[in-house]
Amino acid sequence: MSDLNVSVERCGKMLPAGQLLESGRGRARFRYLDSYLEMEGAAPISVSLPLQEQAFDEDRTKTFFEGLLPEGFTRRTVAAGLKVQENDYLSILAALGSECLGALQVTDGALSPEEGSYELLDDARVKELAGEGATEAVNIVVQCHLSLTGASGKVGLYYEPDSGRWYLPKGAAASTHIVKQSHVRLRNIVVNEQLALRTAKKLGIETPDSFIINIGGGSDGEVLFATARYDRIIADEADRISGLRRPYRLHQEDFAQAMGIPAGEKYENHRADYLSGVFQIIRAKTARPLQDMLKMWEYLVYDYIIGNSDNHIKNLSLLYSEDLRNIRLAPLYDVISTVVYDGSTREMSVSIDGKYSIDEITRESFANQAEKVHLGKKAAMKRFDRLQNGFEKALNEAAYELKEEGFTNAETIRDAVLANRRMR
Repeated sequence: MSDLNVSVERCGKMLPAGQLLESGRGRARFRYLDSYLEMEGAAPISVSLPLQEQAFDEDRTKTFFEGLLPEGFTRRTVAAGLKVQENDYLSILAALGSECLGALQVTDGALSPEEGSYELLDDARVKELAGEGATEAVNIVVQCHLSLTGASGKVGLYYEPDSGRWYLPKGAAASTHIVKQSHVRLRNIVVNEQLALRTAKKLGIETPDSFIINIGGGSDGEVLFATARYDRIIADEADRISGLRRPYRLHQEDFAQAMGIPAGEKYENHRADYLSGVFQIIRAKTARPLQDMLKMWEYLVYDYIIGNSDNHIKNLSLLYSEDLRNIRLAPLYDVISTVVYDGSTREMSVSIDGKYSIDEITRESFANQAEKVHLGKKAAMKRFDRLQNGFEKALNEAAYELKEEGFTNAETIRDAVLANRRMR
């Protein structure tokens, strides 16, 4: 395979930033281009890949760039379709890298954002996506060269709110929403996620806009979950592609990438201390560190309250400004109450004061953890108590709203969440 070009979008313009230089055996080294290093306002594409003339080693390169790829069933199916090994991340990235999370493009040639188009997705295709689950999602991923991280079946689509129509992005065209389908083993997961995010927003936690696409009676197989991409903005003066306003890309990276931790190690093991690294990066790299540290704290508390044990470090991200010069903590995303499902793990993905079991973590655990990450204990626990005390009211309001929208199973999920809290 030939070397791959890495570009990053800044203020709506795609800039050549570096190359993945193949070193054999499916390995590569990333190197910034001299022209990019000399550019005014040049910024690194990752906290873990600071600006330097030397190429990064193979392991650090793989950790960051493999972190752009889908996992699980989607990755296996894409690899089989490309007739490459599942661990051949470079070949998969070459096939899917035209549209990644954040503002990066990884291609075997140069692309401009205008080199793309949008194809109307008719109602039948939307129904097929909901009914066929991950299989149809993979078809769209391959067809549209989309690389979205995570193990669940998801696609990037363009939503035109005035008409309510959905479009497939082609080539270098950017998507505006991430659309996920129901999970075959976890019932009502779409309503679960919307309930969790809406409750969080009522508690003052920043979340992306989201809604349920109902193409039937609201049951699994008839709904999709749509989340607006916070790493996309559409300016009033934006160019048009296929008659639609072109989204600008904002760069982002998750904390596994920022910390140089492989995606396969996103769940903290019993020898690691991921939260110290997370708060250290926020303190050192974000434009408003104290505000972002408190926001991160609220994310951790909310995961505990709602019972989300899937709170791994790839579900926490940094978001860059349009000009790449400032970094902030991204909104909370990918949150569900996992503990309401029989057989789900009750171990959190990051430890609180050295404890993983959600049944062993207490208010005192959080108080001790606040000191460990050098966060003011008084301010941290004030937020802990505010979220704890306001949770049930916010959850009830969110469940009622969803019921009024036709999703009566929201009340069932609410009851399970509250019952689980009482057990703890």
